[in-house]
Amino acid sequence: VAKEFGFQNNGFSVYINRNKTGEITASSNKSLNLLKIKHGDLLFLFPSSLAGPSSEMETSAPPGFKVFGAPNVVEDEIDQYLSKQDGKIYRSRDPQLCRHGPLGKCVHCVPLEPFDEDYLNHLEPPVKHMSFHAYIRKLTGGADKGKFVALENISCKIKSGCEGHLPWPNGICTKCQPSAITLNRQKYRHVDNIMFENHTVADRFLDFWRKTGNQHFGYLYGRYTEHKDIPLGIRAEVAAIYEPPQIGTQNSLELLEDPKAEVVDEIAAKLGLRKDTYFLSSEECITAGDFQNKHPNMCRLSPDGHFGSKFVTAVATGGPDNQVHFEGYQVSNQCMALVRDECLLPCKDAPELGYAKESSSEQYVPDVFYKDVDKFGNEITQLARPLPVEYLIIDITTTFPKDPVYTFSISQNPFPIENRDVLGETQDFHSLATYLSQNTSSVFLDTISDFHLLLFLVTNEVMPLQDSISLLLEAVRTRNEELAQTWKRSEQWATIEQLCSEYPHPLPWYPVAGAGEQSTLHSSPLPVVPWILYPAASWQLLWAMRLETRPPCQACGSFQ
Repeated sequence: VAKEFGFQNNGFSVYINRNKTGEITASSNKSLNLLKIKHGDLLFLFPSSLAGPSSEMETSAPPGFKVFGAPNVVEDEIDQYLSKQDGKIYRSRDPQLCRHGPLGKCVHCVPLEPFDEDYLNHLEPPVKHMSFHAYIRKLTGGADKGKFVALENISCKIKSGCEGHLPWPNGICTKCQPSAITLNRQKYRHVDNIMFENHTVADRFLDFWRKTGNQHFGYLYGRYTEHKDIPLGIRAEVAAIYEPPQIGTQNSLELLEDPKAEVVDEIAAKLGLRKDTYFLSSEECITAGDFQNKHPNMCRLSPDGHFGSKFVTAVATGGPDNQVHFEGYQVSNQCMALVRDECLLPCKDAPELGYAKESSSEQYVPDVFYKDVDKFGNEITQLARPLPVEYLIIDITTTFPKDPVYTFSISQNPFPIENRDVLGETQDFHSLATYLSQNTSSVFLDTISDFHLLLFLVTNEVMPLQDSISLLLEAVRTRNEELAQTWKRSEQWATIEQLCSEYPHPLPWYPVAGAGEQSTLHSSPLPVVPWILYPAASWQLLWAMRLETRPPCQACGSFQ
């Protein structure tokens, strides 16, 4: 029985009767005939923790039986909250159709389920995709209450461990061969709305495009909240945009390796934010699928502990009114599986089409189909070579609130955004000194509550504050001025202020030798750098920053 149900140990008991009498104990000396068990008899399986006080074994349930225990999956807070909500759509009594009293209910006013398609189609605007939690309610409804529901992730790979034949490409069988995939339009979506907290967040991101005309990329950081316009819906609220290192042109975009990626995620998490979005041809669908695979959605109903993703894609594009519009998307779970298992390719000459790979000696690829309608109106099944990417995309509405929300303070002279050196905007202590001098608010929390400034304080190479900034991040997250003032009195902030105070003073100056010239203090040539003038008090520090390759003094061994 343990082998049949996939138990890892015998953490269960088998009984002949439903009332837990006639327990069948494990024994190698007893046969079914000896126990008088015939074909067709019912046996009752119970976890050991429920079998009675005499049982000392621990329960071990198979992955599919969620009521008996699933992998220890910690779902997102929004998922835990929505799973406890009623979710039903309550309707008031219709004065024309309802013929009962104020306490009665009929078909015209009885509450609807959150997955009711007729209700969703009559919303304004109509909702094509039910929310993910409404989809779960649909699966777990009915007489059995979804007792054996398990959300299986699609796999396009050959199952390992099949010993009945040689490995691919020399052999394959029905046990290890992945099933063919027929692409369907996904009926649900994991995120139902994307909302920017205020226009300033988007405008600062668009400034790069306005000044260069080049494509640009950014990770949107925010939080997931309840979207009350859709039953059991989820909204991604965008509070800040982080722009990683990249090379953009008018027609292409290349992401570079980001050494600060993990630190940015860590700082965002301490601020109560998480990476939920990035800013679709077939190649972009593959990129979106790759990001969604890297950010899975934790789900207690999946044997793998995750199902789909809440990571969404937001695209800034032009509209028919010649204005900039934001459009939100996700790719379906089927597309995520095809991308994860490297089965989907872009079409170079037709960006609106994808192409399902063919099997080779290195990789077996299952057949991929999609359904279409021919010119006679008949539904036909087509091989996905090529494949319209519209079968892989899920639309998500993108909005701005009527009443703006500000997780971070808004300044007329904001701190520069990271990785914008091509525009001449750099993050250094000179820009920090300028920012602090122009923002003289008496409330320190308002001055310091800038996402890009906080990242600079943590990631700068001169004096990174990664180990001592937790108190400040907590103050920003909770909007606590008292905590911010406590951190302001720390030694670290005093040092930062001292570094900034050196920049505005023009005298005295120490000239630095030009490229290839001989220094009067050193016999070796200096590195190739332009002429720079340094304030005296910060000369030694800036030497370490800009002229790290200069050799020490031959007389005393120190930098002079």
